[in-house]
Amino acid sequence: MKPRRQRHLHALDLGAALALTAMYIGFARLTADDGQPVYTGPFWLGCLIAAMVGLPVAVRRRWPLAVLVAVLAALAMASLLDIPREPYAAAGLAAYLVALAEPARRSVPALAVTLPVACGAVYIGEAVVTPAEDSRGAAGVAGLVLLVIGGAWGTGFTVRGRRARAAREQRRRSERALDEERLRIARELHDIVSHNLSLIAVKAGVAGHVAEADPLEARAALKVIEETSRSALAEMRRTLGVLRTEGTPLGPVPDLGRLDLLAEEAHRAGVDVDLTVHAVEGLAEGTQLTIYRIVQEAITNVVRHAAPTRCRVTVEADAPEIRIDITDEGPPPARRPAAHELPGGHGLLGMRERAMMYGGSFEAGPRPEGGFAVSVRLPAEGNQ
Repeated sequence: MKPRRQRHLHALDLGAALALTAMYIGFARLTADDGQPVYTGPFWLGCLIAAMVGLPVAVRRRWPLAVLVAVLAALAMASLLDIPREPYAAAGLAAYLVALAEPARRSVPALAVTLPVACGAVYIGEAVVTPAEDSRGAAGVAGLVLLVIGGAWGTGFTVRGRRARAAREQRRRSERALDEERLRIARELHDIVSHNLSLIAVKAGVAGHVAEADPLEARAALKVIEETSRSALAEMRRTLGVLRTEGTPLGPVPDLGRLDLLAEEAHRAGVDVDLTVHAVEGLAEGTQLTIYRIVQEAITNVVRHAAPTRCRVTVEADAPEIRIDITDEGPPPARRPAAHELPGGHGLLGMRERAMMYGGSFEAGPRPEGGFAVSVRLPAEGNQ
């Protein structure tokens, strides 16, 4: 609860406490002009009881159970001395806070003790000590007191339950948002690391294979490894810096204008990419990032599982949907015995999650004529 709101509530409690005290002082000064029994004891005792009834209400939010006990004792004494002319409002205010602030294992027993004590004191005061009512009338007054205290307690208990449910729902939303953010970060890091390390692994294999026979090609492969490593480290540092510190400068968000760079990187790793991008102007930044990451992961899989080979990438957007198709011809004949199977890592899962996040569809699998195909469909509505 915000401090300002807390101060306002304490001020209201103080006002209620002073009003109840003043009211009970007035009850102690009533005369018997109407023929009804009134308090006949010393005025100072009436003032003391009035203070005991009203003033504890000012601190009911700090010590709800103690305030209920103090107020109930004072009200019972006041009933036996025939002071009250109202149905135990102070006890109702205290009982509300007990139900609101205390767990059920304490608030329920407190109610179970409060109701018989309050009703018994009212009945005895009304029907026995200073008879103002017959037994039926005294029972009616006691029933009114029961309704006031029980109703206040029930209201507090209901509010407590609603707040507890709201707090649980808020925790669930926070945990769900945290899980979604964790998945988003995991996807981004996977796409950064997987793509660049795949290129490095392919070029490292080439360098190791031709190191003795063709030193020039080996050096070219090592040059690609160096450039890719530097690029990966820079992108990783930017990503981790954003996670660690607010206000860290962001690098440019990958968009469809950088697909050509993906094609160039794949070409250096032995995959010739035929890239077609059509009618994608005006797509939202988030949608462009999703398309870029899907194409990046699909090309990474081609590099990892089929290079050297040819790959066709098509990205088209029209009124009903955005179509993303990536197909490759599969590994060369010398590598065909190690079948180009469906990759079992996190790449396809990440692509599927990105497509599902936009309400799209995802399909991936081997092609009958050889090679592998990835097909993603995203709804175009709301992306322009």
